[in-house]
Amino acid sequence: MPRTGDTFTTTLKQAHLEWGSHRHTNTRGTVYGEGYLHIPRQVAISLDIYNSNYPGANIIYTCNSVDGFLHNASLKASGSSVAGDVYAKQFQGNGNLQLLGQWFSHMNAQIGDQVRIVWTSPSEINIELV
Repeated sequence: MPRTGDTFTTTLKQAHLEWGSHRHTNTRGTVYGEGYLHIPRQVAISLDIYNSNYPGANIIYTCNSVDGFLHNASLKASGSSVAGDVYAKQFQGNGNLQLLGQWFSHMNAQIGDQVRIVWTSPSEINIELV
């Protein structure tokens, strides 16, 4: 589990900004406005950011954006780079896959922009477009 003060920065790509529409799968229809924050595997390992494959892991984080747009929002650490892997590969809205897409839109985020994620407690994070 991450510790207070842990941090990492991720660079936004088109897939992160347009998750629901820029995809290479037919598992579900197009949904505009979805977004996610990529967690590089080495970061997930070093900070112990797990997904639901890890028994007892905290996968839900309270999120605030430094700009104030997101306040006590719920993010989920999910996905894996290999089936069954215990390390999360992304943060997504918990039950609302458009949550981060709305923030990206509010911030006018672009491909190549960076987002800093900072833990203010083991279960709370702040995000900031830098």
